[in-house]
Amino acid sequence: MAAAVGLLRSGTPGMAGANTASGQRCALILLVCLALLSPLLQAGPDEQRQRQLDNLLLQDCGSCHGLRMTGGLGPALTRQALADKPRDSLIATVAHGRPGTAMPGWNALLDEQDIAWLVDRLLQGYPRP
Repeated sequence: MAAAVGLLRSGTPGMAGANTASGQRCALILLVCLALLSPLLQAGPDEQRQRQLDNLLLQDCGSCHGLRMTGGLGPALTRQALADKPRDSLIATVAHGRPGTAMPGWNALLDEQDIAWLVDRLLQGYPRP
């Protein structure tokens, strides 16, 4: 996106004497397209995937952390228990696991969006009372 903004300011690089208005128009179109696509690229999982991830929370995470996420083999994952934990640290834990513990890394099965969605779900309070 920064490159498109640079083109808008300076015209098309390497095109001395060329129609800079045309280059600026192209850069503007590129900038608008990137702005419109940006939310789609950052969007979380679709509804069907969210249901699958909810099931994963219940079945897979719940098998160690308790069906209500209040703890078991693994620590509690309630909203209160996670309140002081940085989101990025929680994402890294889910992605890479905890060496020396039963916590596996999930990055081989889940992409970054899925993992972030799961962490956000836990931070919001899962399961809902």
